[in-house]
Amino acid sequence: MPETDRESKSRPDPDALLALAGQGRRGKLTVFLGAAPGVGKTYTMLTRARRLKSDGVDIVIGLVETHGRGETAALVEGLEILPRRDVNHRGRVLSEFDLDAALARRPKIIVVDELAHSNPEGNRHPKRYQDVEELIAAGIDVWTALNIQHLESLSDVVAQITGVAVRERVPDTVLSRADDVLLVDLPPAELIERLNQGKVYLPDSAKRATERFFRLGNLTALRELALRRTADRVDDQMVDYLKQNAIEGPWASGERLLVCIGPDPLSEKVVRTASRLASGLNAPWIVVFIERADRESGDGEAAKRLDETFRLAEQLGAETRRIVGNDFVEEILKLARREHATQIVIGTKRQPFPMRLFRQSLPDALAERITGVGIHLVTDKEQPRPKRSVTAKRRMPEGFVRALAIAAATVAAATALGVLIERFIILPNISLLFLLAVLASATYAGHVAAIAAALLSVLAYNFFFINPVGTFTVAEPHEVFALFIFLVAAALAGSLASRVREQAKSARRRAAATQALYDFSRKLSGTANVDDVLWAAVTQMQTTLKRNIALLLPEEADLRLKAAWPPDTELDVTDTMAARWAMDKKETAGNGTGTLPNSPFHFRPLTSPHGVVGVCGFAQAGKPLEINEERALAAILDQTAIAIDRARLSRESLDHAAKLEGERFRAALLSSISHDLRTPLATITGAVTSLRQLGDRMPPESRDDLLQSIEEEGGRLTRFVANLLDMTRIEAGTVNAKRDWVDVADAVRAAVDRARKYFPDREIETSIAPELPLMRGDSVLLGQVLFNLLDNANKYGGEEPISIYARRDGNEIVLSVTDLGKGIAQGDLEQVFEKFFRRGKVDGRTPGTGLGLSIAKGFVEAMGGRIKAESPALRRRGTRISMRFPAAEAEISEKDRA
Repeated sequence: MPETDRESKSRPDPDALLALAGQGRRGKLTVFLGAAPGVGKTYTMLTRARRLKSDGVDIVIGLVETHGRGETAALVEGLEILPRRDVNHRGRVLSEFDLDAALARRPKIIVVDELAHSNPEGNRHPKRYQDVEELIAAGIDVWTALNIQHLESLSDVVAQITGVAVRERVPDTVLSRADDVLLVDLPPAELIERLNQGKVYLPDSAKRATERFFRLGNLTALRELALRRTADRVDDQMVDYLKQNAIEGPWASGERLLVCIGPDPLSEKVVRTASRLASGLNAPWIVVFIERADRESGDGEAAKRLDETFRLAEQLGAETRRIVGNDFVEEILKLARREHATQIVIGTKRQPFPMRLFRQSLPDALAERITGVGIHLVTDKEQPRPKRSVTAKRRMPEGFVRALAIAAATVAAATALGVLIERFIILPNISLLFLLAVLASATYAGHVAAIAAALLSVLAYNFFFINPVGTFTVAEPHEVFALFIFLVAAALAGSLASRVREQAKSARRRAAATQALYDFSRKLSGTANVDDVLWAAVTQMQTTLKRNIALLLPEEADLRLKAAWPPDTELDVTDTMAARWAMDKKETAGNGTGTLPNSPFHFRPLTSPHGVVGVCGFAQAGKPLEINEERALAAILDQTAIAIDRARLSRESLDHAAKLEGERFRAALLSSISHDLRTPLATITGAVTSLRQLGDRMPPESRDDLLQSIEEEGGRLTRFVANLLDMTRIEAGTVNAKRDWVDVADAVRAAVDRARKYFPDREIETSIAPELPLMRGDSVLLGQVLFNLLDNANKYGGEEPISIYARRDGNEIVLSVTDLGKGIAQGDLEQVFEKFFRRGKVDGRTPGTGLGLSIAKGFVEAMGGRIKAESPALRRRGTRISMRFPAAEAEISEKDRA
């Protein structure tokens, strides 16, 4: 064997390790399993509990039913017992298990008897096993007791053996997920003896039980079922241990079952039989239903029965599928090949002899075409049909009456038209009129009307048009043959027309549903806001389902109602708890489920690839969705979840982009500070150090130079800090520009004088038009803008002179600062006013902080002006920053005209 093969076989199975790791976060379930009541499950459970209690283990009694057995009641003494909760149920007060008290107490182990018990209305869960599952999910170990007849997959077998229907049932998955299953066994003869001694039931109840349930044959059969199921469970545990520890041993055989069902009552038995078969083979199984593409699935009762069968299969641990196709055999074979099924389980009924001549059964067709896969047939015993009441016999379906009426009307019209034609001309093919009547009946009322029209057409044609006319007697033999051929042809034509009608109806329905979903998806594709997505989804679901709708999203660690129809819909405490359960557990809750079924709403989680993004609730009130509504709702919920997730990701993307932009600005600011603060501080520090160390020994000229350097660098720091403060004011929106009269010429001269003080070696030229009007503005802000523009031109304008122009252009004053440097690239003209944008390097570094032009823009706009950067393309050098402000004379003239 190659080394890699040996290494792969020595590794533990990943799935088994994941399952083992998942158990560590949950409580453990221990089931004391028995064949029948009275074998000692509760007694054994309490005996072990007392032993652990004496060892110091925190174990409490959540609920124990002693059924009047003294020896069992004695074992309860000395153990902590949680108080029960009183529940009013149909005029009676019942003492039930208090789930909330158990969760609040949170012991290490809790004993909860009678796992298959049904809770009264008003509880959070309708079944006790669901209470147990919530305790386990909270990390609490649970001990419980169960009789074998309460398993869901065995209920029909138990009813067949004992003649007693078991109403309280537990899904097989509960037992299969149990961590430990302890079989409490007692021989049937000893159990019957205990029953006769009154140790199981009271004398009167014991006598009735002996006559019905507690018979030797029944108890023996139940004991065999309990032993077999426990053996299967032990085998599963052994296989898990081998996989977790990479031990080569008796691995599972690799069986895989494919179960075919339909809307008939036999399908329930097929599912239960397949569950037992899968449990015995330790095999996964898939339940599939094939729907014809060219017709409806069936009436409402059949659809409801099919949904119940699917729910039963899911409870028993099966994977369910729905497939659309016309060739049932081919679809089953394709699915079997794709899923590597080793056995096909299918139900079959005895067909009447005439039907076997004309149509082959599905199991027979499968047997002819399948190879390498076993077929398991499930049959149903013949049961007498229930007698219909006299009222039911008299009541005709409304559709049937309508079909007969349409058939009679069309045949009557064809007869009248034929009689009218024969008064003028004798036609040998007048029977074609009746064929037209059959086709019309089939088109408008289906195959029932077509068959009725064919029969009525034969009678009418015989009575009115075949000699002897006026009687149903046929004189010539060839006329009899013609009537028979006409009946067959009419029936076939009517059947084809009816099928075309059904296909057209189905196609219209599917096209309408597809179009509605397409329109909904297009609406969602153009919607980026979560609220718009929710209202679009609510509107679409209400249009499709015609029910009250509620959509909830998580917000601040709680669920909030975000959209509903009608808009004034409110959810009570029970509804909110069901929605929270659906959100946290990622499963359905509310009406029609096993969690808080008293809520009128049925809640489903909205699941996206990134988890649950919300919860959808719709009013069910005991009326489940039909198949078509279920499919439409599933598609709408999937698209809504994806749209909500997309909107959330889009919002997070914008927030992330804003953070990145902030980081970029922060990095640019730090880069600017690192140089523009360090350089002047270093100069100032060096000058001060020199002055302190050398003092009077330095020549006066050197001291003056150092002091001048300190003054210049201090001015640089002052300008830098002022720029930061100005930028902060602009971003905070606190720049309050004055509206005083401003002489532009004075503002230009003051800015030029200030600039010559800071960079005296730079030549600055001014050109101010005569008789320049005043403007409304803030002289301090305007001076700061001009100084920033001159400072920017000094840094990037090379050695050429800087020019300032001030002129009038219509009703506006134009100010411009021009340098003859390298200029600005056309793609950067719009970015030069952004924060921290710097164009190029001077002396190996990028000068400035990139705030000057941004501050200039903020101040200009605060004064009601506009600023623009230009780089003349003809000269390919130089930059012009121009500003435009409204002239004050224009404002005065406009006021005078007003």
